[in-house]
Amino acid sequence: MNSQLLESVSFIKSKITNTPKIALILGSGLGDFGNQLVNKTTIDAKEIPYYPISTVSGHAGKLHFGLLEKNKRQSTELLCFQGRVHFYECNNIHHVVYPINVAIALGVKTLIVTNAAGGINRNFSSGVLMFIRDYINLTGENPLIGNSDPTLIPSPLRGGLGRGGSYFDEQLLENAKSVALKNNISTKEGVYCWTKGPTYESAAEIRMMTTMGADAVGMSTVPEVIVAINNGVKVLGISCITNMATGISATKLSHEEVTETANRVKNDFTKLISEIIFEMG
Repeated sequence: MNSQLLESVSFIKSKITNTPKIALILGSGLGDFGNQLVNKTTIDAKEIPYYPISTVSGHAGKLHFGLLEKNKRQSTELLCFQGRVHFYECNNIHHVVYPINVAIALGVKTLIVTNAAGGINRNFSSGVLMFIRDYINLTGENPLIGNSDPTLIPSPLRGGLGRGGSYFDEQLLENAKSVALKNNISTKEGVYCWTKGPTYESAAEIRMMTTMGADAVGMSTVPEVIVAINNGVKVLGISCITNMATGISATKLSHEEVTETANRVKNDFTKLISEIIFEMG
């Protein structure tokens, strides 16, 4: 562990009493889930040495440690990242994945990544929750390149891919789909495409992504997944389709629409994530 990461982790450990086993990254407009935790310790990212700070609306930059409790049921210990840092904010891929390395150093074994995404699949609509089956990386960036601390990257794909070559854990995905069905929450499944941003994609780019097999597009998530699986962490991904993409949507795209849609579906989102976590034990 490099000295900066060691200092970050040591600071966090001085503030918490229990070790999280599941980490959850809350995407744009989805941060309210962190309010569900009980026995909670909250740390502002600004307090943590060397920790990257988000500058985007809807990303509060807080780390919540605690658990879920419902009808005498308790979940395992959780770490909720209320917001994330995007590549376009810092132009440094290692800043983007720094929170994941923190989570791994704390002992997290399962990662749930969520994001707000634009819908490419014309069978989708604004407000749909999509389980991520696989991804496309159009950025040319990879967090396994150029890391100054080789102990964080023992070898490429150390964690190994699941059956079918997906970075997303097949059993977690099947269990999550079952949870959604049992709770009457409508979901889709598809491929997430990562672009750098911060601009929205052109209509021509969306047509290209459609041809490539993408169902949704966004500006995050993929580097976090790469680092997690490389370190043996199981990953489940969920996109909230907060708008339909350029050339599909009849309206001009805006970040306000993203947060408004996320707010509209937050009850289903919260219930789905909660029940998935309870199912994990």
